Amino acid sequence: MDQMIRILGVDPGLRHTGWGVIAMDGPRLGWIAHGVIKPAVEADMADRLADLCEKLRAVVDAHAPHEAAVEETFVNMNPRSTLLLGQARGAVLATLAAAKLKVAEFAARKVKQSVVGTGAADKTQVAFMVRRLLPKAGEVSADAADALAVAICGAHHRPLPQQRLKA
Repeated sequence: MDQMIRILGVDPGLRHTGWGVIAMDGPRLGWIAHGVIKPAVEADMADRLADLCEKLRAVVDAHAPHEAAVEETFVNMNPRSTLLLGQARGAVLATLAAAKLKVAEFAARKVKQSVVGTGAADKTQVAFMVRRLLPKAGEVSADAADALAVAICGAHHRPLPQQRLKA
């Protein structure tokens, strides 16, 4: 008999950090909750990061995930944007580690491939497949859909339990 595992997926960002919690019961996946954390854009960087940490910790406390999956930083042409995103991602990783969660990290391409079947999928395709795989989630924003996709990727790439490896 399989045990249900709750996985928190996080798509870090300074303006919008998407989060989604799914349940994995054997091969079946189910939606639990999702949302977007939006720190005040007029606040200074330290306050924005603190707000992100506090609100993410509240999500962890409310939904008690067993583990987490986080999307890796996409390195783009603007080094400043990449650096700022890296700070948000660092805050997310520190918050999850402080909550004693095991954290898996996935490249955006791997997440898209896991959910859509191609690493070149766009946000619309990802959201479409998230709605198909987790119909109880209903309509989700792009940031929450990305976070749920990260959680799905985490579920698909979990290590097999030891007893299955021996069989």
